[in-house]
Amino acid sequence: MTDIQLMQIKDIMTPHPARIRSDATLQRAAELVAMSRVTDLMVIDEQNNFVGVLSEGDILRAALPDINQIIDEGGSVDTAFDLFLSKGKNLADLPIMPLIIQEPLVVVEDDHIAKATVVLIDKQIRLLPVVKDGQLVGTVSRADVCRAVVGTF
Repeated sequence: MTDIQLMQIKDIMTPHPARIRSDATLQRAAELVAMSRVTDLMVIDEQNNFVGVLSEGDILRAALPDINQIIDEGGSVDTAFDLFLSKGKNLADLPIMPLIIQEPLVVVEDDHIAKATVVLIDKQIRLLPVVKDGQLVGTVSRADVCRAVVGTF
């Protein structure tokens, strides 16, 4: 068992996170989110350089109808949901690039887990990319930190 006071991110990170190419479509992103059951996809380019993060929330927000559109169509919950589904289908073939969080907060393998913990809690995010020389090498999540803190590593 590793001493928690000496623990680095490389000791607790997930080395093979869910990732998607930056030239992918929103349909592919939605499929990957559903299949992998993650809330964030790590985005890489064709040379495997880390580009940013695409969250499931960003995908859903892109499909949300405008409130004025909902009111114009009758203002019901059913109408809003129908507009949501219709807009979502129209987004399927669009590229993910406009939705990517570029230059997100990242950590490196040699950072202490306390740094990841503070960032995750302070910024209210669930997952941080772990990057080395511009390449994605893993992710560290709140769950990873929880496991380390309670001594299951």
